[in-house]
Amino acid sequence: SGRDMPGSNWHTYLYDPDGQSNELYYGIEQIGWNGHSKPKAMYDRGFDKPPELPQISEFEEVQQARAKGIDIFSGYRHVEKLPAQYNVDGILLPRPFKIVRLGPVYLFTENMDAAETFYRDTLGFIPTEEVIWRGARCLFLRCNTEHHSVALLPLQVRDALGLSAHSKCAAFGIQLANYRQLKEAVKFFRDNGVKVTESIPAELHPGIEYSATVRDPDGHTIQLYCSMEQIGWEGKPSPRELRKTRALDDWPESIDGAVDAYLGEPFLGPWG
Repeated sequence: SGRDMPGSNWHTYLYDPDGQSNELYYGIEQIGWNGHSKPKAMYDRGFDKPPELPQISEFEEVQQARAKGIDIFSGYRHVEKLPAQYNVDGILLPRPFKIVRLGPVYLFTENMDAAETFYRDTLGFIPTEEVIWRGARCLFLRCNTEHHSVALLPLQVRDALGLSAHSKCAAFGIQLANYRQLKEAVKFFRDNGVKVTESIPAELHPGIEYSATVRDPDGHTIQLYCSMEQIGWEGKPSPRELRKTRALDDWPESIDGAVDAYLGEPFLGPWG
């Protein structure tokens, strides 16, 4: 427990029954319009153990740094190396898509009952749906209105999915801004020699109708998607017979808008 630097988030780490590290955190450094992170000269506010309370506010922290003569705009600022050549909904960007948030994490577990108890009863995730895939029980849990934030899959299905044996992380999701950008991302990756597949089959991403996967250089699976079903006041997912998931190479040119398309966490923008 303590405070991470860089990042400025107050945190505590705990492990699930499979040894996966979970971070509980409060607050995280925000990168503003000028693109600068907090300078290293302000890392003296890091902690490696639970801090005494109360702590000073972020505003006061900046005021104290300025009083010490620290240049608060001297932090790291990333400069994109690729040319901004793609028209992404009216904004020129170096890729034809924009990642707007991190999505669900899909975890393999050696003991489904123990993992379910940990994520449901200890961390407080809410079970949304169960799926039986090739005889194996898979569980999808949420923490807000998104259909699932965590998926628990029994380790026995890892080989059947053809996923890397060096990790118990089956995949993690990244959400793109819209369906058009998702289609453009698939083309962009293929044009740049990156294999795009459906290594997470449709049955194992309920609530996400259009999904594609790529692998990073270490073999980790990344799920690309553009929207997720939202769970309303009744707490139930949509009936499975109403889902219209289609194979990657059979995606339509356009799709009908969903009634929950603009529900859930808002994206505040801008793109670049």
